[in-house]
Amino acid sequence: MAQQQRNRTWFITGASSGFGLAFARHALGLGDRVVATARRTERLAGLAAEFPDQVLLHALDVTQPAQAKAAVEAAVARFGRIDIVLNNAGYGIVGAVEETPEDELRAQMEANFFGAVNVIRAVLPQLRSQRSGAIVNMSSMGGQLSFGGFSAYSASKFALEGLSEALAQEMAPFGVKVLIVEPGAFRTGFAGDALKHMPVLDAYSDVTGGIRQFAHGMDGTQAGDPVKAASAVVAALAAEQTPLRLQLGADAVDAVRGHAQQMLDDMARWEAVARATGFDDEPAAKAA
Repeated sequence: MAQQQRNRTWFITGASSGFGLAFARHALGLGDRVVATARRTERLAGLAAEFPDQVLLHALDVTQPAQAKAAVEAAVARFGRIDIVLNNAGYGIVGAVEETPEDELRAQMEANFFGAVNVIRAVLPQLRSQRSGAIVNMSSMGGQLSFGGFSAYSASKFALEGLSEALAQEMAPFGVKVLIVEPGAFRTGFAGDALKHMPVLDAYSDVTGGIRQFAHGMDGTQAGDPVKAASAVVAALAAEQTPLRLQLGADAVDAVRGHAQQMLDDMARWEAVARATGFDDEPAAKAA
């Protein structure tokens, strides 16, 4: 494992609660500096007072590209560089596809996908010029598989993961790492105020009713510790070979592994049919 670099500068979105706040406190505990951004920074006043030399607060609505650019410029002006970008801002929606109005679906994509894209695009020139750094995109195990009732949320995370996978290849020549984090259930505010429930259609009461109750009931009882998540991400970034994806929590590991195995099983079952879809006059078909 590579030696851990000290006194890095973190740029964290959604830093006022949940993973964002846990990562900020963990980074500060390591002696690092933190640009803590949120739509409302008053909840971060105590953090700035506690670590006045290490913290820069900056208001940021990630859906506004101009605000993302301004926040990045302020970070560089204060600390000279940005080493780790943590795209954490976002929220969840519970509801079947038919229960989710178009404006809610678009808002979900704006926050969870385009919000991260706005920050990434704002910070890439700085990271490229440094020829170092890391972009950490907070996805979910719901970015690898989906459940009935979480279609909008998973769609936003699937999109983020697809962009991140390509971004990792684009940034590698510049010495910039990209890490996709896929947590399971962690004790953040996600299942509370950060989770929007769509209007219920009676036709789906048996389909999404259980997942709605589960989401309500797990708030504050999740097994995952956000502080340990922060430590795991720091370890992954310090590794000589940082993984593209990092599942966090036993539930995430089990669910993603099971989903991947199901995909492999389906592929094996239908491989002959899949391979037989080429033109009959192709060289491979003639050779066979």
